[in-house]
Amino acid sequence: MTGPDWLSAGIGVLLGLLIGSFLNVVILRLPAMMYRDWLREAADNLLPAEPAQGIDTSLWDLVFDGRRAPPAHLHASAKEAAEAMQTLKPLGIARPRSRCGQCGHGIRWFENLPVVSYIALRGRCSACKAPIGWRYPSVELVTAAFFGLCAWRWGLTPLALVWAAFAALLICQFVIDIDTQLLPDSLNYLLLWLGLIVAALGWTVPLSSAVWGAAGGYLVLWTFYHLYRLLTGKEGMGFGDFKLMAALGAWLGADYLLAILLMSSVVGAILGSVMLLVGRLAHKDIPIAFGPYLAGAGLLCLVVGPQELRAMVPFAFPLTVR
Repeated sequence: MTGPDWLSAGIGVLLGLLIGSFLNVVILRLPAMMYRDWLREAADNLLPAEPAQGIDTSLWDLVFDGRRAPPAHLHASAKEAAEAMQTLKPLGIARPRSRCGQCGHGIRWFENLPVVSYIALRGRCSACKAPIGWRYPSVELVTAAFFGLCAWRWGLTPLALVWAAFAALLICQFVIDIDTQLLPDSLNYLLLWLGLIVAALGWTVPLSSAVWGAAGGYLVLWTFYHLYRLLTGKEGMGFGDFKLMAALGAWLGADYLLAILLMSSVVGAILGSVMLLVGRLAHKDIPIAFGPYLAGAGLLCLVVGPQELRAMVPFAFPLTVR
């Protein structure tokens, strides 16, 4: 299906508004689901009273300081935690239905229309009048802008769809990492494998460039991480950053690794300045996640385009991988 550029862009914007509303749910619920899974796994791992059959008891001796089972107080706490987890209502992306965080009012379908409902409700809950965060319509508008850009640039084609998916996943990672300093593996791996698949289909960069981009992207940040820890004794970034950089390398190719790092510094300077202005970085010891800088760099590369980026920073492309 093809059409005039502006018609395609308009359809892309409408689709982006709908997807942006869904991304708001993912951004809010996915970290909560991850925390719940970690708590459940931690409790389950402490519950066995003795080593499982076939497991070397020396492993348990090492873990629990000479004991062959968790200390009694740890076991009791784990049992209480496991029982408490079982009383929680199921939590997923689709269930339960969205509700107001203040009064629990279930959001009706006509109160959940992207941007339109926010304006109609004047940014407040229809039941308790508590303010609705401005970020919800912001995510919808940003997603709509990127979907519109992809549709305008490539028309209503599968290529536009995969680049729109690239943008949607990066938007999720950008906001989630700012909120929680987490980069969910489920999104990183989806982005990585999708990048390698579309490269194998010949839709983006040569497959060899995508593979070396993924490997090189991971190793670059892995090396920085260990050098920084060796010099300072601190961890400068998380392993999720390595995986996100690998995913960007798979999409943009090995040629773009240096350009991605340069763009991430630009995004970091802008984002850091904004956060200083709004008071999020009032104390120098507050850690700053690197993931939003990488995600922002990937989105910036998508906006600028490959040829334009090469013209802007030619020194960032010292070699070409085919």
